[in-house]
Amino acid sequence: MTSYVDPDRAQFEAFKALERDQPIEMLNLVKFRAEAQYPKSHELAGAGLTGAQAYQKYGVETAPIIDRIGASILWRGAFETTLIGPADEVWDAVFIARYPTAYAFLEMVTDPVYRAAVVHRQAAVETSRLIRCGSSKSGKAFG
Repeated sequence: MTSYVDPDRAQFEAFKALERDQPIEMLNLVKFRAEAQYPKSHELAGAGLTGAQAYQKYGVETAPIIDRIGASILWRGAFETTLIGPADEVWDAVFIARYPTAYAFLEMVTDPVYRAAVVHRQAAVETSRLIRCGSSKSGKAFG
């Protein structure tokens, strides 16, 4: 499995090029490291935290920001199996976050408190997928 933890510049620029004044949902698929990998200079380096524990720290530290910008976790589920897709992609956390606008998401990721807390996410995550979705009509049929 290829590792994806942070967006690359091209992906971030593509995100910023989309409409910003509408609500967005972000599908999050996260696989944790067995042991968190903090930078050597970080106070938690070598503390023996699991990836799940480091991710929990990330959640605790970013919760006030999520609240302040009006975002929320719309749905959270437990991964069971992949029916269509790579069999080696097994996820420890699966959730959909809703942001009132893409501007709110950008406000979050540039907040100094968030930028300090993201070290926990980077230490925790082996790989992830973060997929921006816009709302559309729901219905009773596929397509």
